[in-house]
Formats: sequence, C-alpha cells, structure tokens
Amino acid sequence: MLFYEPLFLFLFGPAVYLLYLYFGEVRARRAVILLAASVAFYAWSEPVFIFLVFASVGLDLYVAQKIAALSIGDPTVIPDASHKRSDRESRLASEAVIALDSRSGLRPAGNDARKLWLALGVVGNLAILIYYKYTGFLALNFDALLKALTLPGINIPQIALPIGVSFIVFEKITYLVDVYRGVTAPARSPLLYGLYVFFFPKLLAGPIIKYHDIARQFEAMPHADVDDFIVGFSRFMLGVVKKLLFADTLASGADLIFAHDVSSLGFAEAWAGVLFFTFQIYFDFSGYSDMAIGLARMFGFRLLENFNMPYVATSITDFWRRWHISLTSWIREYLYFPLGGNRRGEARTYLNLWICFFASGLWHGAAWTYIAWGAYNGVFLVLDRLFLVNRLQRLPDWLANVIAMIIVIVGWTFFRATSLSQAGALLALMANPWAHASAPVAIPPEYVVVALTAAAICVAQRLSLYVKDFNWGRAAQHYALASNSALSMLFLAALAKGLADPFKPFIYFRF
Repeated sequence: MLFYEPLFLFLFGPAVYLLYLYFGEVRARRAVILLAASVAFYAWSEPVFIFLVFASVGLDLYVAQKIAALSIGDPTVIPDASHKRSDRESRLASEAVIALDSRSGLRPAGNDARKLWLALGVVGNLAILIYYKYTGFLALNFDALLKALTLPGINIPQIALPIGVSFIVFEKITYLVDVYRGVTAPARSPLLYGLYVFFFPKLLAGPIIKYHDIARQFEAMPHADVDDFIVGFSRFMLGVVKKLLFADTLASGADLIFAHDVSSLGFAEAWAGVLFFTFQIYFDFSGYSDMAIGLARMFGFRLLENFNMPYVATSITDFWRRWHISLTSWIREYLYFPLGGNRRGEARTYLNLWICFFASGLWHGAAWTYIAWGAYNGVFLVLDRLFLVNRLQRLPDWLANVIAMIIVIVGWTFFRATSLSQAGALLALMANPWAHASAPVAIPPEYVVVALTAAAICVAQRLSLYVKDFNWGRAAQHYALASNSALSMLFLAALAKGLADPFKPFIYFRF
C-alpha cells in the first residue's frame, strides 16, 4: 500500500485517523489502534513475511529481558536515565561501554552471558536479512565461480525480497544493542515494542528510528491537535508533490536513457540519464521522508529529519551529514564506534570509515553496483579526512559544491546502473565531450522542464545559505496564504497525475 494510492488516501488513512481521534481520551486504545492499523498496513503488501516479523519481535523481547536481567550490578552498563538522549550522549555512552568492556578487570561473569544473548538477537535478525536479501546474490556469484572453474553450477533460488526488510532489521538490532549498552530500558510492554517495529509512517523506508528516541512518545501516546494536523498534512502534501510530480517524471527520463544500449549513446545522453537519476533519487527519498514525518506528526509524533538540503554539500563528508541522516547516524553509532572509531590511530580510522561505507553499499542492495557505490563513497570519505576537505575549504563555496556534486553524481552512476559494465561505459561517455549518439534519444520536453525545475530548486537551496538567518520553514509561515495555496494546487495536480499514470514504487522500498 503506497501513501499516495487512492486506497490509502481516501479509505485507510482517514479511517485510521478518525478512529485515533475518536478514542483520543484513552491512551491504551490509541496504541492498540495504531498497532492494528500498522500491522494491517504491512500485511496488505507482505501477508506472509509479517508472521516472521512477529516471531522475531517475540525473540527481541525475550532477549532484551534476558540482557536487562543480567545487567543488574554490571559496571559496564550505564543505567538508562532517560529515553531522550542526544546523539552525542548516546555516542559517549557507547564509547564508555566499549572502553570499560575492554578491561578484563571490569568484566563480571554476567557480561559474557549478556554478550551471548545479544549475539543471539543480532544473528537472528541478520539471518532474516541475509536469507531474503543476499541468498540469491551469493548463490549467483557462487554459481559463476563454479562455472569459471568448469564445475557444475547450482540452482539459483528465487526468493522474493520483503518490502522494507533492511529498515525493519536495522531498527530491531538498534533496540537490542541499546538495551545491552544501557542506553534504553527494555520496552515496557510487547504493545509498545510492536508499535515501534510496525509504526506504519516509517515502516517501509524509514527514517531509521532508534528506540530510545521515540520510546517516551509511544508511552505517552500524544493526543494530536489541530496544529499537528495542519503541520503534518502540509508536510505530507509536500512529499506527495515531490514524489508524483518530480521523482516519477524524472524516473521516466532516467529509465529512458538507462534502457538504451550504451554503445548507441553519446556524451549528452549519458549526462542526461545520470542527472535525471540524481534528481529522481533525491525527490523520491526525501518525498517519502516528508510523507512519513508528516503522517507521524498528524498523529502527534515527532520523527527526526532525514534530509538537510544534501545537494548544497561542499564535500562528501558534508553530503553524508545531510543525506539519509538516520542511516549515517546508525552507521556511526552501531558500526563505526564498535570498530574503534578514531581511537586506534589514523590508519585504523581510515579503514573503519571505508568499511562502514562499503557496508552501507551492501545494505542498499545485493548487487556489485551497490557494493562499488559504497566502496567509492568510502574512498572519498577517507580522502576528505586525509586532505580533500582542507583543499575544498580554500575554494569558494559554490565551486566546492560543484566539485562535491560531480563526485556524488559519479557515485549515483554506479547506484543506478544495471551492471558494472554499464556504469563503466556511461562514465567513459561522460568523460568524453566528443562522444556522439549513433541514434539520438528523443527526450520528451516535459522531462527536461521537470529536471530544470528540480535543478533550480537545488540551486535556490544553495543561494539561501547566503541570506542571513534565512529559513525555508519561517519563509513559508510568513507567506502562509501564498505558500499553502501553491502547495494545495500542486498536491491536487500530483494526485491527478498519480491517478492517470501507473504507480511507481519508492526507490528505497527495495532496500
């Protein structure tokens, strides 16, 4: 079920929202309604996989209780003083636990048992991800290796990838690790943890929410007010506009180029296809995040932001502070710091950075193109730390932004390509201004107009940084009538387009 489908917009969404408001005075009922609605929402698309998620939720609850029981009196555990911690506080807590745990004199007998329980929970969740997402990829490559050695091949299993499985697994691992670290207490009830896992606004493609960041909200089950509805629905409308008017149109342009034989393309066509995708993935994923954050706000919940104008970045490090913020935060806290962070010398820091983004590429998809994209980003993050950021800071911001965007665009070529060979051929064309298409691709004018408009929006975001104290949200509030009228008209146009054209799923649904 997609957020902008008629079934959701005109039946499921309003029905759930009215029930939530009707039982507004009874907190427990609100929680039950949201959990039931979230389970139904996911079951609509994944009626079989949902039972496996239920089973893994039960395992998480049991493992968390075991870890918490063994943590009593353990000096390596920093007690949970509050569910609401900043990223810096969580990082310090994580590093303190790692430091304490590394000293054998402070390692009580119960600590080994806690580690075993944590390993059981993490391995159980990763097993779900590996089986559904990577079994086919591993089998395919093993089959190729056997055939290269002139040995009999193997059957390649056809396993359907459940929607949102990567996001679900990452959030569940976050909960177990935070209970182990003492960052959060175990969920007070299965209802609250089930709601954390299944909460439908963020269920399919994030943002990736840490349990300690939202536990208090789920316990309080806030009663949505008029402001929540207005702010939330406006944000939801913005997401629909981004998705249907921009991302889907740009997707058609990217598909048109990438479906062609690369040998028939030229310099202009190669750049056009990659630029279409560059804007498509931003408007597609930020559009989903807007819808998720807006829907959650309509119910009275505040989700953390997932994007902060990433295409104004002046380095790859800056880009990853602005793009898919929840994933970057997850990698930092649950992979980079456990690997040692920057505490074990420069060489190990560079290796840790590269490993983290290599893993990020693998998380995005079971294909060599995603792995290459992750490794590519890891290389530039290391180069940033070595010298590149310092060099870029000496340049005018606009020029540093252009250089950073060229690096990002080259990376998106790997991400969108269907194979490494296609990516390499496209990059060769993009580096050769004298390459001409043997059969020019007819790109519809509306695709070009939308791409230029998307580029203008990103340029406007860059220009806004030069205006003192400028804020897009405050500007929209200051000109509320004009901005709301324009947004409403664009929302209606987006709905009309969505009803007329075939639905295109969000890019990140397959991750």
